[in-house]
Amino acid sequence: MLATPNPRLSKADVRNIFYGLMLGMFLSALNQTIVATALPTIGREFGDFENLSWVIIAYLLSSTVVSPLYGKLSDIHGRRGMMLLAIGLFIAGSALCAAAPNMAILIAGRTLQGVGGGGIVPLTQTTIADMITPRERGRYQAYMGTSWIVAGVAGPVLGGAIAEYVHWSLIFWINVPVGVFAALLTYHAMKRLPRHERPHQLDLIGAALMAATMLLIALTSGGSRLPWTSSTIVALIGISLALSLAFVWWLRLMPEPFLPLTVLGNPVMCAGTAATSWMLGAVLGLTIYMPFYFQVVHKLSATEAGLALIPIVVMTTPGSMLSGRSMMYLRHYKVSAIGGAIIAITSVTALAIQPAMPLYGVIIALTLIGFGAGTIYPVATVSIQNAVPAHQVGTATGAMNFFRALASTLAVAIMGTILLAALGATPERGTGMEVLVETARVAGIDIAIVFRLVFFAADLFLVAALAAVLLMEERPLRGPATRPPPVSAETPAAPAE
Repeated sequence: MLATPNPRLSKADVRNIFYGLMLGMFLSALNQTIVATALPTIGREFGDFENLSWVIIAYLLSSTVVSPLYGKLSDIHGRRGMMLLAIGLFIAGSALCAAAPNMAILIAGRTLQGVGGGGIVPLTQTTIADMITPRERGRYQAYMGTSWIVAGVAGPVLGGAIAEYVHWSLIFWINVPVGVFAALLTYHAMKRLPRHERPHQLDLIGAALMAATMLLIALTSGGSRLPWTSSTIVALIGISLALSLAFVWWLRLMPEPFLPLTVLGNPVMCAGTAATSWMLGAVLGLTIYMPFYFQVVHKLSATEAGLALIPIVVMTTPGSMLSGRSMMYLRHYKVSAIGGAIIAITSVTALAIQPAMPLYGVIIALTLIGFGAGTIYPVATVSIQNAVPAHQVGTATGAMNFFRALASTLAVAIMGTILLAALGATPERGTGMEVLVETARVAGIDIAIVFRLVFFAADLFLVAALAAVLLMEERPLRGPATRPPPVSAETPAAPAE
């Protein structure tokens, strides 16, 4: 069954849909940055610090697991209905979090939030793919990154201020009116969105196997709470591997599996996902561990460390914009991603060689790392969407986000294990960072040299990302190859026919 022909979207149609998508993306991005600074306040109010980390973990796990499910369902039922469902679940989860009387209900609310929020990002990427030709798409993907910039800068400050001067529940309550407005905008704006759905069967067993595999891998916290050789960790790893093999076997058995083998076996899909996964893993790991580096090596306060981290968060968007726009004009469009990856690798290498470099040098390095990393994302995402049929774009985008989250989580775990091991952490002694640093200093260990190992690990992930970009096939992009009329970020143009 072929996709139903659709009327040409006007400039106003594209603008309205795009702004609605940006608002939804901002809602998802802000949720990931605003909560962290309020966690100590939440822990004190509930008298529960032991389970506080699950406020973050519950959202990450549930959002990662459902990401490919939304992509598949949107290919079946259309983007607008699934986006409204995602926003609705996110609003419901936010209200449950805000009204939570204890930590258990809060974690349940965060899980529901993740079930909704996990659909917003892949559905946004897929909807842009429905409206915009591949050659023009990178520019719009880059514009969307401004949502992450604003959320990355404003979220921690706003979360801390609300928790300190008002009440932490307001962090979740503000999602309700913003979410309702985003849903209304989505409902009206996406009526004219092109539709590519086909009749499909939903593979629930395959989806369950995929979810179970992710959950068990997330529980393998070896080296921190339990020794790697403990029976619990060994059993979890074994079960995870068994479920992964069962998932692959089921994909080969089903006539229409949850993730089609034609999508998973697409060489552009494999290389593009690997590129974004390892790049995101390196950047995410640095984002998590650099504040600690600033505090113990450069003696910055927590607030100053957060400010020093802004360049790596903010500069990804200029890199994405440059890379996205270059795809409109260059036949060999990978050149921007290759150049950006080399810049990021060179900057991290400088940190690894001289981990105790002056603070201004570290800030410059983080700026270049953020810029270089940003060039990878639009090239890889657009290349993947360009390489699959229109009716599988949602499935491919959801799968990319799932595997990217999985691989980047693994990269962050590896970097954390290296840091803890270098500081002498053991499950028996605990992993309190302040205690470990003080113990290491008493033992005469140079903390800056400890971080050199973390930087080398990040460098290896960046090299892997560059290798994936080089291996990714550079297929011709669909869409106009000539220079389009000038367009501002505030008024996106209608796609060329």
